[in-house]
Amino acid sequence: MSETKTTLTDAVHDLLRKAIIEQALKPGMRLPEDTVGEQFGVSRTIVRHALVRLEHEGLVVTRRNRGAFVAEPSRDEAQHVFEVRRCLENDVIRLLCERMPGSGYDRLEAHVRQEEAVKGKDGPVSIRLAGEFHVLLAELTGNPVLTRYVSEVVLRCSLIMSLYARSHSSDCAVDEHSQVIAAIRAGDAQRAIEIMEHHLGAVAGRAALSAQPDSIQSILSHYGKELAQ
Repeated sequence: MSETKTTLTDAVHDLLRKAIIEQALKPGMRLPEDTVGEQFGVSRTIVRHALVRLEHEGLVVTRRNRGAFVAEPSRDEAQHVFEVRRCLENDVIRLLCERMPGSGYDRLEAHVRQEEAVKGKDGPVSIRLAGEFHVLLAELTGNPVLTRYVSEVVLRCSLIMSLYARSHSSDCAVDEHSQVIAAIRAGDAQRAIEIMEHHLGAVAGRAALSAQPDSIQSILSHYGKELAQ
């Protein structure tokens, strides 16, 4: 692939990924190559390459004879993703307590200021920035393999939240991000891991990952109100 095509593919990939993470493109939404290409002014080939990359990241699925769709992870898959994420992020914290780069704290604190600036104002951007904080932590370890894996699970968690989340509180996220930074700065890996475990547990808790079928009472109570009118 030529350099121009690579650059265009990168751009389309990044824009589609942003639209998915910011929940503009919803789980299950079809992504026709011709429509995407028309909107971005690129060929279907460019779009196809971008969609393949998104599929590898778990954000898109391709269905035979139907095309590409925004992924709809099952509850079981979602639970598995969160389990892996907790394991990976605990290792990120341990490594950062051992070898935080010189500019690391400045970069983390600058990111938290970005999160503070949009808190309560722009939910989709808050969700994206919250995920990017965790990817930045991984980047600061200097381990590109770990960073790639963390980036993938964070992206997939963002998609999961858009599908299953009952609410999103950026206030809680930003506060706990600051607490994680403070604990790492103090070299207290155990404390930082405890905060992260609580933080990720709260994130997972906002997603109704345990199937909770509605009772007949809750279903019919809505209709009962109509009868009472």
